[in-house]
Amino acid sequence: MGDGSNRGGVSNRPPWLQQYDLVGKIGEGTYGLVFLARSKLPGNRGKCVAIKKFKQSKDGDGVSPTAIREIMLLREISHENVVKLVNVHINHVDMSLHLAFDYAEHDLYEIIRHHREKVNQCINQYTVKSLLWQLLNGLNYLHSNWIIHRDLKPSNILVMGEGEEQGVVKIADFGLARIYNAPLKPLSDNGVVVTIWYRAPELLLGAKHYTSAVDMWAVGCIFAELLTLKPLFQGVEVKAIPNPFQLDQLDKIFKVLGHPTQEKWPSLVSLPHWQSDQQQIQARKYDNPGLYSVVHLSQKSPAYDLLSKMLEYDPRKRITAAQALEHEYFRMDPLPGRNALVPSQPGERVINYPARPVDTTTDFEGTTSVQPSQPASGNSMLVSVSAASVVAPRPVPRQMPLVGMRGMPAVGMAAFNLASQAGIGGLNPGNIPMQRGPAPQAHPQQMKRKDPAGMGMQNIGYPSQHRRRF
Repeated sequence: MGDGSNRGGVSNRPPWLQQYDLVGKIGEGTYGLVFLARSKLPGNRGKCVAIKKFKQSKDGDGVSPTAIREIMLLREISHENVVKLVNVHINHVDMSLHLAFDYAEHDLYEIIRHHREKVNQCINQYTVKSLLWQLLNGLNYLHSNWIIHRDLKPSNILVMGEGEEQGVVKIADFGLARIYNAPLKPLSDNGVVVTIWYRAPELLLGAKHYTSAVDMWAVGCIFAELLTLKPLFQGVEVKAIPNPFQLDQLDKIFKVLGHPTQEKWPSLVSLPHWQSDQQQIQARKYDNPGLYSVVHLSQKSPAYDLLSKMLEYDPRKRITAAQALEHEYFRMDPLPGRNALVPSQPGERVINYPARPVDTTTDFEGTTSVQPSQPASGNSMLVSVSAASVVAPRPVPRQMPLVGMRGMPAVGMAAFNLASQAGIGGLNPGNIPMQRGPAPQAHPQQMKRKDPAGMGMQNIGYPSQHRRRF
């Protein structure tokens, strides 16, 4: 496969594909396949890229709306901690769509698994804090520009390997992302969001509308997983019917955080599954809740305080990304840094994380050969980008993203006011322009952080040695 000329030959490939030497498949999922390739173009020869090949729409009449939605979002956003779309290719024979991204060597799923199964020790405090701070920094940028990711989980959080961006976090996979100051369809029409282990309680209880707070719950789950090396709420998902009631997942949450009450969460009584109470969840008793004992943190520690605010039941009270960035946890030693993979203190152990495995038995058409799988090998030019909803074979559902290049100029939001809105317009059947004014569903305090000039102001600097206390 390395010469890009297996079965069918180069002559049968579209011209754009002949720019690459295909290495193998690195992901597969609902929306298509992702391949690792190396550029053959002068100036970029040998540079690793990831190419996401989208399946056609369900109707078979063109490009998937999911693909268009992801392109529309990624072409408008630019931030060091968010993936960057590099190129888009269209095969005019069958109108199949391919997105090209620079390749990322690592993600949080693999980092956590490596520590759990190979290193057999926790991730050091500096790395946890740096990964979390950069994740929040990218998320603050998205929320400040009215974008909800809706599918944050460890496999969608990439980390750069060798090169000038080593250890830099990239939020990837925007296949489920939405602009949330436009009317959102009810979830019953729009499909479930967020992998179940990272799904906020308001969604589990049937909320038909949601805010950026659903992302912050997912970040809290990821934070806990970085600390303990295992998912915090590992429920069994029910898939028999569309949008079923996920009793086991709620049970896992209640056992750790205790039973929600109307006093702590006033809007609880209005949520459909709580109202109907067909599973008698209101009568269930959960004694001795203890998040601190599960994550092994002192209740007086800043880390516990931040985590508990991310896992607040009431989405209106849940901490925002901007507030979290200013939390005392990030003002204490070790301070977070840009290279999350290299410890801040001399003498600390540097973990050599393995590169993502590549399946070289599958060619670009999805057929198989006899070549064995091998690890991906990168070079000093490695960067990263997003592959929405792409899943590699592993014990739990996982989407394979890719990541983007830094230093690109920020751009405005004009494209989102196009009448077509390609897929994003699916949220807005009347083609109502997506205005940038205050959103009825905005997470509290979010509207105060809007960047009136565009999308370039939400890149907060790393915390300095000066410690601010609340």
